[in-house]
Amino acid sequence: MDSTDISVLRAAVEWQSAGVPVLLVTLVETWGSAPRPVGALLALSGDGRISGSVSGGCIEDDLMRRVAEYARSEWPAFPQKSSYGVSAEDARKFGLPCGGTLGLVMEPIHANSQIKALLEAIQNREVVRRELDLRSGVVTLSTAQDRDVFCINAHILRTIHGPQLRLLVIGAGQVAAYLDEMAAALDIQVLICDPREEYQRSWTRLETKIDTRMPDDFVMELKPDRRTAIVALTHDPKQDDLALIEALRSEALYIGALGSRTNQEKRKARLREFDLTEAQIARLKGPVGLPIGSRSPPELAIAILADVIAVRNGIQLQQVSLIL
Repeated sequence: MDSTDISVLRAAVEWQSAGVPVLLVTLVETWGSAPRPVGALLALSGDGRISGSVSGGCIEDDLMRRVAEYARSEWPAFPQKSSYGVSAEDARKFGLPCGGTLGLVMEPIHANSQIKALLEAIQNREVVRRELDLRSGVVTLSTAQDRDVFCINAHILRTIHGPQLRLLVIGAGQVAAYLDEMAAALDIQVLICDPREEYQRSWTRLETKIDTRMPDDFVMELKPDRRTAIVALTHDPKQDDLALIEALRSEALYIGALGSRTNQEKRKARLREFDLTEAQIARLKGPVGLPIGSRSPPELAIAILADVIAVRNGIQLQQVSLIL
């Protein structure tokens, strides 16, 4: 789940708790060009507040106008389907790119919508299947299975929700500092581990506290899941390799290590001395990050975050030859 959409759910709970009517809008279909993915969320309150986006700003003004009308007359009792951009006139009116068309479900939030319970499950790093009965507005929550995907039909809207992406970083050097700063803009939680006292004393990012445990204990106790990325940045086999052994045994989404191709081959040779399969070792990305010719710590941080995002979004990027 996009962590931006988690903030939408938080806003919906806050507004509803304050006694304000809330409409939760889910993007359920797109045709042509669309700036937001299916499943994106938008919350609108009866007193004129908004959180999230389903079109990158194209139709939000019209949705707010509709909500204002509901607030003045009668708030909807059941979910409603809606679409924008079906005609060329609508596409021009709402500024949808390239004649794109959006399908929405507009869901009035009530006590049985289970948004608060959904948020609590996400905070416990659970992956949840939420099913909305489009006829009655009744919601059921259950543990999502691997085969579960977003789905909508005449009667049911099924959405899959999970926790915020987190990035476990081994080593508190310059690259880690830039990763910490840049990841904040992407709403990625960063956790940094470095037992070395000299790096702890040199750390200047007051927003993030360094975990001083040994890296393998750090990784093992955090129980990496499919919404966890792990990068090892110390260049010290005693630090990096121990963390990577535990990482490669986990369900982590992304595992990478800093170092040249030659050093990566040496690292893989060392890892083969432990109880790791070739398939597990093959999951290691090294050199870490997209090959964009990174020369400086901030460039390397950009390359790492871009690669993590690509893997999260299921994008297979072709390798390019670099002129060094």
